[in-house]
Amino acid sequence: MKKIAVGEQSFSKIIEGGFLYVDKTPLIHKLITNGKFYFLSRPRRFGKSLLVTTMAELFRGNKELFKDTWIYDKWEWEKHPVILFSFNGIDFKERELEDAIRDEFDRMAANRGLKLSRSCSLWAESHDLN
Repeated sequence: MKKIAVGEQSFSKIIEGGFLYVDKTPLIHKLITNGKFYFLSRPRRFGKSLLVTTMAELFRGNKELFKDTWIYDKWEWEKHPVILFSFNGIDFKERELEDAIRDEFDRMAANRGLKLSRSCSLWAESHDLN
């Protein structure tokens, strides 16, 4: 019997560790292929991070992680660049949220050897996102 990965939020660690995984790839496939924008609103510890890391592994093209799932033979296993952005580690209590987000983007870019341009606003004011 497989163990339950209590507190683990990484799809790859759950699969590679041989932990129990409830296959939600049919729903993920539907989200990706039928949707446009989603706001994931669920309480803490209800699987948002696991959902996002599962989607990241799909877009990274890590086919072997999905060999025992529904999506294995239904997905085009192309590799795409993926950036995971989490508000979990961002300190925005002591400063403006926009500054904290910009600093996090700068840190992520620097880790990849990139420098971001400040020529456009972080907030797309010219685009109607509604």
